[in-house]
Order: sequence, then C-alpha cells, then structure tokens
Amino acid sequence: MNTITTALKTETDYRVASHNHFIIRDDSIDYGKKTEISHDRTCSCGPTNINCMSAKEWLKSQIGVWQFFYESRDVRDKNLHPATFPISLSRKIIELFSHQGELVLDPFVGSGTTLIAANDTGRNSIGFDLQKKYIDLCETRLQQGDLFNNSRQLAIQDDAHNAVKYIDKETLSLIWTSPPYSNLLNRVRKNKSPRDRNNEQLGRVEQYSQDPRDLGTMPIDSYTKTMGDIFETLLPLLRFKAHCVINVPDMWWENQRITIHVSLIEELRRRGYELRNIIIWDRTNLVNKIGIFGWPSNYITMGVTFEYLLDFWRPPIHNC
Repeated sequence: MNTITTALKTETDYRVASHNHFIIRDDSIDYGKKTEISHDRTCSCGPTNINCMSAKEWLKSQIGVWQFFYESRDVRDKNLHPATFPISLSRKIIELFSHQGELVLDPFVGSGTTLIAANDTGRNSIGFDLQKKYIDLCETRLQQGDLFNNSRQLAIQDDAHNAVKYIDKETLSLIWTSPPYSNLLNRVRKNKSPRDRNNEQLGRVEQYSQDPRDLGTMPIDSYTKTMGDIFETLLPLLRFKAHCVINVPDMWWENQRITIHVSLIEELRRRGYELRNIIIWDRTNLVNKIGIFGWPSNYITMGVTFEYLLDFWRPPIHNC
C-alpha cells in the first residue's frame, strides 16, 4: 500500500495530498475556490477523435448491452457505501468519452470509484459529495493509487450545485456519475419473495444520509427537479459535444413502476442536454439469489438485474 507523501495541515486547512491526489473539506482554505487542475489532452490523437480507442475497442463499445465484473479494489461492503459500481464500468465510460489528460467530473462521487478509474486511465478528475465519510473513503482509496501516474484527482466535500465555484466554463470533457436513485434506498429492506432471504440487509434502511439536500431522501418529483437544477449549472462547464453519462435504474414503489430514467431524460432535455444513446448495464452476472417476486400473478422485471446508462452531450452551438 502506498503511503501519503505530502500532508498539508494548518488550523483551517485539512487538504491531504498523496502524490497528485487532493481532498478539500468544508473547513479547508481551498473550499469554494477555483481549482488548478489541467484539462488539456496529453495524447497524440487527431483533433476530431473523441477518445484514444483503437478501432477494435471502438467496435466492442458499439454493442448496446454491457457487462462488467468487480475486482479486489472495488468497494462491496454496504456498511461503507450502500450503492457502488465497478471500477471497470467507470473505466469504460471514461475511456469512451475522453482523452488522456482531460478533465472528468463526478458530481456525486460517493466512494470515489470515478476518481480511481480516472487515475487508472491517465485522466484528471474532480468529485463532489456532501458527506464527510465518503470524502474520507475517497481519500483512503486514493492513497492506494499509482504514485507514478501524473494525473490529478480531487475529492471535494461540497454540494454539486457549487461546482461552478471550482471549475471553469468549457473545461470538462466528461460528466460521469451514478447518483442516488431518488428515495429508492431510503426505506426498510423487506422480504417480499417466497424464498428465504433473511440476510444481513433485511430490515435495514440503506440511505446515504438524512441530509435534506441529499438526493437519496427525495421523492421522484423533487428528485427530478433537483437533478435538473444541478445539471443545468453543470452544462456550461462542459465543452461543446462533450458527453454526460448518468447511471440510473427504475424502481417499484407501492406496486407501480417508477421510471426514473424517463424522468431524467425529459428533465435534462428541458435543461439543454441532448440524449445520444441509452446503454443497458446487464448486471445478471453480478446478481446472486434473485427472489421469485410477483409469482404467480404479478410479473415484474427485477431492477437489480439491469440499469440504464443515459448518454447525453452538450449540443454544438448550431443545435442550441
């Protein structure tokens, strides 16, 4: 495990640097200030290329259903974070929609998987989260990164609404995030399957927090509007034709299907984004012991078996 190489601590500054990885908490002298982080390509790709992929890698990415596997560095413990995704998924999105040296933003960084994947692929990245415990988790994971990588990763304990305070306009090459899914996890885990599923999650509430600003506490209407407000503030930070990818599922609530992905598509279109693609994240290879829900009279598709990757971009000027 790599150790912290530099520690910058004063009475008001708790920014910790591990090589090029930085943490800004809400009591740091850097809080609310513009960051000095590069956003320029370091590769030798052509000026019209959208990524550094080979033709073979590009061809594989055109298949609209993706599968991924977890690795040893992934966070799987729900006591650390209730909803994580594989580094391999994050790495795929980052490699598809950015170049080496460019800047990636995750407005809901959580456990820091986007930062880890950006570091792996030679991209710079910034992540925001309201909760100190998740910024602490990002710090721990970044300390285990590659000391010889020149990319910079920054985790900030702040509301994503405030990203404009830290990031200049038209410097982002990608926004990539898996946000809280409305109040999907903010309810008691119940066993509605005929199968025995009395595991450690039964009876638990897997919320991110009870902070009223937290998207994970909001019903779908408030959630959708707040997401729209956040992404409207982020749009000017994106370069024209730069992509924004959001990972969301749908959910069942009181025997009704809540189509989160449809709500977000409609909302982001109203806020100036253009939908380019919908990719299915096929999670069947990651799911164990699916319960027999609804049998024999009420057919439902299990949300844990697939999720949506909504691919938007900032339209070029002539399409605005």
